[in-house]
Amino acid sequence: MNQFLMAAAGLLLLLPGQAFADSDKILPYPIYQHRLDNGLNVVTVPFDSPGLASFYIVTRVGARNEVEEGVTGFAHFFEHMMFRGTDQYSKAEYAAALKSTGAAANANTSQDRTEYHMTGNAEKLELMFELEADRFQNLNYSEHDFKTEAGAVKGEYTKNFASPYSRINEKLLETAFTTHTYGHTTMGYFDDIVDMPNQFEYSKKFFDRYYRPEYNTILVVGDVTPEQVNALAEKYFGDWQRGSYESVVPVEPGQTETRFVHLQDGSIPPYFSLSYKGPAFSDEEIDMPALDVLSSIVFSPTSDLYKKLVLEEQKVRFIGGGAFDSRDPNLFTIQVSMVDKADIGYVRGEIEKAIEKLQQDGVDEAQLQRTKSYLKNNFAMAMDTPDAIAGSLSHYIQLTGDPESINRLYRLYDQVSQADIRAMAQKYFQSQRMTIATITEDQKGPFE
Repeated sequence: MNQFLMAAAGLLLLLPGQAFADSDKILPYPIYQHRLDNGLNVVTVPFDSPGLASFYIVTRVGARNEVEEGVTGFAHFFEHMMFRGTDQYSKAEYAAALKSTGAAANANTSQDRTEYHMTGNAEKLELMFELEADRFQNLNYSEHDFKTEAGAVKGEYTKNFASPYSRINEKLLETAFTTHTYGHTTMGYFDDIVDMPNQFEYSKKFFDRYYRPEYNTILVVGDVTPEQVNALAEKYFGDWQRGSYESVVPVEPGQTETRFVHLQDGSIPPYFSLSYKGPAFSDEEIDMPALDVLSSIVFSPTSDLYKKLVLEEQKVRFIGGGAFDSRDPNLFTIQVSMVDKADIGYVRGEIEKAIEKLQQDGVDEAQLQRTKSYLKNNFAMAMDTPDAIAGSLSHYIQLTGDPESINRLYRLYDQVSQADIRAMAQKYFQSQRMTIATITEDQKGPFE
């Protein structure tokens, strides 16, 4: 979901060492960018956090890039494998060296990227660079280690799949996307995970393709200078060889009718979601900011719909909705946890009435201004630690490769108008673009 509900991104390339100095920006700190000859982008944000620095590497490779049949899940798999060690630093030696920096390294994977991060002693920044450069360029693992980690990934999938929400999400993506790789989760297809121990050779090919400088951005925020960070990047990553592989992601065809997916499970309260095909992220188009404002007005805990269904009528345990930021067109999903399955049809009707009202009347101007102000101020107030700043900037880096997108998005939020809200409601909330997912104790879904 967007980072102003989270936020957003774009493609303004700066000259090496040049900072963005506009006054109308959401991030009140200069962003310095320096691109190495091999294509690695190095981003520095000096921040008043004495003795503390966050070090992120954003690898713009996720489930989206898994375009080959039978080998999904490898972006997430390497989130695990990257901690297996190198010839210079074994797994135990890496952990010990990292501990000396006062940091704990972690990683996570999404549809569009894999992210590695740590926050520690700024005086140990060079050691952080040495450790990360070594494993990004020299990762080394045996077939035995590979199979062990593949087993761990299968265990993680099985654990997650115990949740009905995980199962319905998997079925939803497979139904909503017939062609694009967003049709599988970051974990990958179960059959591929089962077969993963047999894909040792492919794993080396995957690493060789994507763990290259052109797919990566180093981001350092905290008690540092751009000169210091750039020098360390040149020293430790300057000899990293650029690759040549580029995955071609298939384009999802237009959806022409409502789709349905159902999970029979009575272990949780009745649940349903309405997922409409939405836009790709852009820091140049008004669509995503307008949808973010719209979702806050209509589906937040302060909305009329929430007050009616959750607080007054008490037919709903939870309702929320929003669009997912992603490099390619994704979903705007409204999720509802019910009290009684008998009310599912009524609640869906109330949601659709609220949407129709937007399509016809738009929103009140005073409410629009209040919502935009709240979203921006709430986001800006959270930018108070190196890790918070780095986490937000990494979100935009994954989408466009450029952290300055955060500031361009901010300007777009200021421009969202009543007409924009109405236009986006008309453009995206169409029944033929919708996939409905349901969970009840019944064998058949309530809307089928």
